[in-house]
Amino acid sequence: MQNLSGALKVKISPLWQGASIAAMTGLAALFLSEHYGAPAMLFALLLGMAVSFLYQSDSPCAKGIDFTGTTVLRVGIVLLGTRIALGDLVTLGWQTALMLAGAIFTTIILGVILARVFGLQKRFGALTGGSVAICGASAALAISSIMPNSEHKERDTLLTVIGVTAMSTIAMILYPIVVNYLEFDAHNAGVFLGGTIHDVAQVVGAGYSVSPETGDIATLTKLVRVAMLLPVVLIMMVVINRSNKGNHGELPKVPGFLIGFVILMLINSTFNLPAIVLETANELSRFFLIAAIAAIGMKTNLGKLTEVGLKPIIMIIAETIWIALLILGFVLCS
Repeated sequence: MQNLSGALKVKISPLWQGASIAAMTGLAALFLSEHYGAPAMLFALLLGMAVSFLYQSDSPCAKGIDFTGTTVLRVGIVLLGTRIALGDLVTLGWQTALMLAGAIFTTIILGVILARVFGLQKRFGALTGGSVAICGASAALAISSIMPNSEHKERDTLLTVIGVTAMSTIAMILYPIVVNYLEFDAHNAGVFLGGTIHDVAQVVGAGYSVSPETGDIATLTKLVRVAMLLPVVLIMMVVINRSNKGNHGELPKVPGFLIGFVILMLINSTFNLPAIVLETANELSRFFLIAAIAAIGMKTNLGKLTEVGLKPIIMIIAETIWIALLILGFVLCS
């Protein structure tokens, strides 16, 4: 027993300082979000970047910050599986589900094309496109976690999170005005809001600001988009694996966090889990992702964020407009 205790102490000791700082930064971000109304992810990023001096090669916090930005991040993604039930696809209807799938994949393709046009890596285009198309900052973190390590990986992730969070907040304000102006009924308004706004929290805010019925449909539509995260990540893994020299078409190993995501999704689809379990898992997932983005912010040099200029912002705006026009066209024609 003493040997086990000693082994745990050896493993945990280098981690607790950095992990605790990331957790406290996440709590501060949640506090600011609740009191000032801005997205918690954005506050976590800014606060993390403000204390980036804590992440130095010889800092006792470095290992814990790395741990939070990787392992804690993946646990948060796993817990996202409790938000999704396969019955959501049936409830929403196959036509809407197919439309969402088409919008998601064409938005990702647009991101890759724009990246090539702007002279950026195609992986960055896939990252921004996937984030806009699926679930904003959460998708950015999930997609980034399966991409190969590179010099600019964390910078690109932060740029994407900042961009999609800002656009999601703008959409949350503007899109309800659009659906009211176009006199959409509750169903069409919900499909439009849930199919276009990036982050889940902003979808909920926008939907229920129109009506309770619109909020319900918007949330359901958004969860179907979140369910697309798994196939998108798997496809990206295969593409990345084939693009790497020497793999000869071998299938990549599926990360454990994706397997966990699927298991929780299937459990939620099969069993009627108590509301307290789902709420707890949802809140833990949210907090872990916020702490992880704070940790990533701590690891980022602010000066490097300005190196790529306005190109990422233009890409994210273009992708946002693209998916909005696609969903709007579907709603108007349905």
